[in-house]
Amino acid sequence: MTVPKLALSDNSEAALSKTRADVVVIGTVQGEDGVRLAAGADVADAAFEGKLAEVLTTLGASGKLEEVVKLPTLGKLSAGVVLAVGLGKADAEGAVSGENVRRAAGAAARALAGTERAFVTLSALDLQAAVEGTVLGAYVFTEYRSEKGDAPVSKVDFANPAEGAAKDHKAALKTATAVAESVIVARDLINTPPNDLFPASFADRAVKLAEAAGLEVEVLDEKALKRKGFGGILGVGGGSSRQPRLVRVAYKGTKATKKVALVGKGITFDTGGISIKPAAGMDHMTSDMSGAAGVLASVLLAAKLKLPLEVIAHIPLAENMPSGTSYRPGDVLSMYGGKTVEVLNTDAEGRLVLADAIVRAAEDNPDYLIETSTLTGAQVVALGNRTAGIMGTDEFRDRIATLAQATGEGGWAMPLPEELRADLDSRLADLANVTGHRWGGMLAAGIFLREFVAEGLTWAHIDIAGPAFNTGGAWGYTGKGGTGVPVRTIHAVLEDIVANG
Repeated sequence: MTVPKLALSDNSEAALSKTRADVVVIGTVQGEDGVRLAAGADVADAAFEGKLAEVLTTLGASGKLEEVVKLPTLGKLSAGVVLAVGLGKADAEGAVSGENVRRAAGAAARALAGTERAFVTLSALDLQAAVEGTVLGAYVFTEYRSEKGDAPVSKVDFANPAEGAAKDHKAALKTATAVAESVIVARDLINTPPNDLFPASFADRAVKLAEAAGLEVEVLDEKALKRKGFGGILGVGGGSSRQPRLVRVAYKGTKATKKVALVGKGITFDTGGISIKPAAGMDHMTSDMSGAAGVLASVLLAAKLKLPLEVIAHIPLAENMPSGTSYRPGDVLSMYGGKTVEVLNTDAEGRLVLADAIVRAAEDNPDYLIETSTLTGAQVVALGNRTAGIMGTDEFRDRIATLAQATGEGGWAMPLPEELRADLDSRLADLANVTGHRWGGMLAAGIFLREFVAEGLTWAHIDIAGPAFNTGGAWGYTGKGGTGVPVRTIHAVLEDIVANG
């Protein structure tokens, strides 16, 4: 993990005159009458005799979100370059949203590649968003490249916000850095190719990370899974020479008031099995373990921040491959806990490993259960590539959706229509793993999972099929590949549980 060295600094004329930064980053806002400078840019503007906005306008700046314009300071500042990044439009009160600050900081960080040191003033608007955006925007995954390209910016000084105590600013910097680093843990796992990240190697990495954090960790191999009756995980993973695992990572904070179970889908590669996927785009299925990466990173983050909670992550890991030992359409699997499932499509495998893990997680008697997975293509059809679908206990579902939107990761509350349950009826088993039609596929998957949630347990399912992996160009603080969604959402939920129960 490579993260810039971060610090707080005064945003004063004296500080800027002595800064060792190569670049000063300021924000611009898209106004009705043209570009205007955002809060925090005052000192840089003074060095340009109050004409910085005029100069930027001459260079074509508009303040549009993520727009990057560079200009030389010509000795007016100690730093050689001013980088102006667009924050988009302000609201009716003149405020810029935290997510726009985060995205602008990310765009600036990408433009700072090859820079040794930068001074960022966007923190005057929102310190946590500026830090998260900068760290995540600077992220690159180059482990498998012989030519690494320009290194990310090495050091970043953030201007202290004008309001609030210095100790509060330091605490915010620490928290934001921890959150961003945890997202990077998930991104690194997702971006590791499947020939190097398979069930056993994922489990090994989880053990090392957990033990380094002082956490309790347990790994069940294929023999233990068979002995204990985890038929879903074994069925999905049976076609691969690289056998499945179930990892449990547990953290218990001092004075823990609530217990939260996290479950994440860990299909380290998904061919679809016997119901094989089309070749086009199958390489993206290296990201089918994004839910597992997210919950592992989240329990490690809870420990790093010493949250007064008990958080237990359950991570089912399997590789879904076609072979002579693969499970087949028409098979009936005996799941952990006793329910039976008729397999109608082996490409609906995620819900099978999750069902086993959900039943196991409920045995720890948590107050809440959060499950996340790249579960259905129907999520992308319904909500696109950046908005997760959130289902589950109504009040908890809505609570998570609100927090997801506040973090900038995005999420939308979705129903679990009762009429779809009958479509999962099986002629042989307790239920089938898919319906016989295309309609409401994301919702039907949620209903399937609900069948394995213990009665009375407050729970939520977050479908991140689209948001977990960016197949397009970089934007904001999101590069190509693994995004680390929904680590920031889960963190926000855990903090909310601490605050409100």
